[in-house]
Amino acid sequence: MLRVLIKKDLLLEFRSKEIVVSMAAFGISVIVLYALGFNASSEEFLKFSPGLLWMMFLFISVLGLHRSFSIEKEFDAFGLLLSAPVSRSDIFLSKWISSFLFLLMSQIIVLPIFFLFLNVSIPKEWLLWILVFLIADLGITALGSLVSGIAMRVRMSEVILPILLFPLVTPLLISVVKCTHGLFNGLLFEEWKIWFQIMVTFVLVFGVTGYLIFDYVSEE
Repeated sequence: MLRVLIKKDLLLEFRSKEIVVSMAAFGISVIVLYALGFNASSEEFLKFSPGLLWMMFLFISVLGLHRSFSIEKEFDAFGLLLSAPVSRSDIFLSKWISSFLFLLMSQIIVLPIFFLFLNVSIPKEWLLWILVFLIADLGITALGSLVSGIAMRVRMSEVILPILLFPLVTPLLISVVKCTHGLFNGLLFEEWKIWFQIMVTFVLVFGVTGYLIFDYVSEE
């Protein structure tokens, strides 16, 4: 059943192309704005590029998370989904995985433009960098899927979602910026591994929490 739910979300996106396109367009516009608005050298861009990169991904993830759940509000589709013989924990997992995939697809589009316009080099430890990206994406979408489920039934959910999400995701955002800074500057893993461990802990805590409590979150 989990596979069916994920397939449903992916098919809706591939037909409408609303989520990934809007996320990628917003990310590209932010990159171009910074690249053309600041006449800085590559060394200066390198100082703030990790923070810029992940703040941008946080903002575009909010677009995807909100749209992923707002689709379910149309024609009371979410109510019909809850009445189906489907585990509500599986609903959380499906939203988590599909949101993760949407964020990953938008990053694949945006990242080449980021390196091109800001003139920042790809880290030499690129396999470790990919691992950091995947764990950070899992953390953002795990917490985001849980918060989106809470805010979906509230009026002005598009405002409530970032208000709830941004303070809670701060430990993950700080950790991934520290890890990205270490990779961009060629630091040894031992110098920033504590931040990596915080990221992994964040994913485990909110992934398990969302799986266990989504049954209560999805109640009217």
